Amino acid sequence: MNVKYNQYSALWAITKASLTAVLRSPSAVIFSLAFPLIFILVFGFIGGSGKVSFSIAVNKNSDTINPVYRSLRNVPGIKIVSKSATELTEDLEKGRLTAEIDIQKNPNGVSPYIINLKSSESVNPQNLQVLKSIISSIVADINKTKYPTTPTFASINEDIHKIPGRTYLTIDFILPGQLGFSLLSAGVFGVAFLFYNLRQQLVLKRFYATPIQRPYIILGEALSRVIFQMSTAVIIILLGHFVFRYTLVHGVITFLEIMALCFISLILFMGFGFIVSGMAKNESTIPPLANMVTLPQFLLAGTFFSIDVFPAWLQPICRVLPLTHFNNAMRKIAFEGAHLSDCLTELGILALWAIVVYAVAVKVFKWE
Repeated sequence: MNVKYNQYSALWAITKASLTAVLRSPSAVIFSLAFPLIFILVFGFIGGSGKVSFSIAVNKNSDTINPVYRSLRNVPGIKIVSKSATELTEDLEKGRLTAEIDIQKNPNGVSPYIINLKSSESVNPQNLQVLKSIISSIVADINKTKYPTTPTFASINEDIHKIPGRTYLTIDFILPGQLGFSLLSAGVFGVAFLFYNLRQQLVLKRFYATPIQRPYIILGEALSRVIFQMSTAVIIILLGHFVFRYTLVHGVITFLEIMALCFISLILFMGFGFIVSGMAKNESTIPPLANMVTLPQFLLAGTFFSIDVFPAWLQPICRVLPLTHFNNAMRKIAFEGAHLSDCLTELGILALWAIVVYAVAVKVFKWE
């Protein structure tokens, strides 16, 4: 009696065998889990924030013809943005802006101007302190060069008005970058080496002798990678949350939305791996090709520090990279309390990348 061959049973068998092989691979565990965890532990314990770069806003009623404002505009690392009152309050609450500055003429006559700062509990305290130091230095320089007979050209109101907001921790910036590092590394290096070796060792050719169809071969191997990598993402997020207080605003809902984002991004990153495996002439050419995809994103996509620290000409390139949009969406969902529906721009750009990447992958992928 003829029994119909079950493609799904074969797919699951390939998935289990490939997943077992991944778990037994030291390099897969190191790059996907160990390295990101080491970075998270280091930054979590040290709490450093790297080079300071932040955005500020100026109150619409502020005096902008005075030299303090003109000097602030020329300070490297400080970006002055224009916002509506509603957007300004929201950005302060979520820590996107370090402060709103209001420079007014001083009615009491002690100094010509008084500078008021409005900030939030969500803002990195170091950035706020640096901003105060910069303003103090600007005022001191103005006093010395232009107003030597005036006690002080402007005074800073030490009573900073802070609106309520969540406390921003270093881990809230670092963890999304390290999770993206893990997903991108696994997607590119893991898939590239996997399918190249399957071809070289004639495993794919042996599969052809079975009734399993080609799409199920790819799905089985890819599914094993997805299961492994999503498991490492769960470990990274839970460790960050319970050990270093990584912010998950809406708890389980935020966690599930992050996992959905990780899945979408991992599928995209695996597409790069298919391209590399198809283009590689031999095994030694895989690392250079894979590094051409991963290294620029590790350095330029906001993995370790904000892309605002880069020169203005480089920032548009940073904002094109898919890892940048994964990192941005992760930080919006986890810390700001956004939902996936609020990250349509990031998801749209990831989708466009996926279309282009898989169109190329179909062209260059080789079975033999």
